[in-house]
Amino acid sequence: MRKYLAEAVGTFCLVFAGTGAIVVNQLTHGEVTEVGIGLVFGLVVLAMVYTVGPISGAHLNPAVTLGFYSSGRMRGQEVPAYIMAQCAGALLASFSLRVIFGGSTNLGVTLPSGTALQSLVLEFVLTFMLMFVVMGVATGDREEGVLAGVAIGATIALEAIFAGPISGASMNPARSLAPALVSGNLSHLWIYGLGPVLGSVVGAWMYRRVR
Repeated sequence: MRKYLAEAVGTFCLVFAGTGAIVVNQLTHGEVTEVGIGLVFGLVVLAMVYTVGPISGAHLNPAVTLGFYSSGRMRGQEVPAYIMAQCAGALLASFSLRVIFGGSTNLGVTLPSGTALQSLVLEFVLTFMLMFVVMGVATGDREEGVLAGVAIGATIALEAIFAGPISGASMNPARSLAPALVSGNLSHLWIYGLGPVLGSVVGAWMYRRVR
């Protein structure tokens, strides 16, 4: 239970800070900026890797959990509980933002600014890159290396900065699911489930081949 609670709390912090930055940016008419939003996502992941990484691995992301499982670095019986904990933490974060800010924003829902195919491919490639990095710095399914948090946080930040304006740079089904459910905007949600999961599995597979 320690691992599942750590995943829930870590994912709560990720979604609360990351989508919270999007909400505040909307309410302040761009004071946070797109670059600032990307940095918030990267920094909160960096912090959570060092905080809960030794306990649960700080997956904070169902796609990462499935990537570890597909590569044989995680036991199958743990996967459903990890994903449920991550989704629960993300939902609690979105509900908290709804209580704080009301219905004046979309709570950071990820939506494509171009075509659905464009965002699907972007989410696949972004998550492929993320999982490739994660596999390189993780020990088993644990992200415990001295520079693991820096490498993973930097990857998320750089991807969010350059791809966020196009696809939202979710790379995380839980991060997209929670604000979509709480705000009632489920359009295009399939992109942010399918793209990251496929990208993560292929990224893990490719790292094993390279290794």
